[in-house]
Formats: sequence, structure tokens, C-alpha cells
Amino acid sequence: MNTSALELNFDTSMMWVVLADGRQLGVPLAYFPRLLNASLEQRQRYELSGGGTGIHWDELDEDISVQGLLMGVGDQTRTHRVAA
Repeated sequence: MNTSALELNFDTSMMWVVLADGRQLGVPLAYFPRLLNASLEQRQRYELSGGGTGIHWDELDEDISVQGLLMGVGDQTRTHRVAA
């Protein structure tokens, strides 16, 4: 099955990924805080990388794997608190 992304669409709470095999995957924006907090215009400025295996937002410093989305993986960024 070809799980490459062809395009993305957004509504107020979801990112919709259209896959080359005809499926459409809905992912809550809450899984990716950078996308959730971005404007619609910023969300729409994405690039498909690796032949559609990844999605990149240069302005937002966000990279998402299509395979990770299919596995239910959300944001993997870890913030570390500095002890005072």
C-alpha cells in the first residue's frame, strides 16, 4: 500500500491527510501544539518531503512522518524544565 501523502487540508481542530492509496487520515491538531497554535495560513505553508513520506513546515519548525501518523504518534518534542 502506498502511504505517501498527496495533500493536506485543515479545519478548526483537525489536519486531514490525503494518501496516495485513496485514504484520508484525520489527525487532531491537539497532537501537534505548533500546528494547533499556528494560523491557518501558516498551516497551509507545508512541503511534502521524501516523496510524500514526510510533511515539513519550515516557518513552524515542524516535521511529521506519515508513517508516524498512521501509527498514532503525536508530537515527540520534549521540553525540559531547568531547575531553579
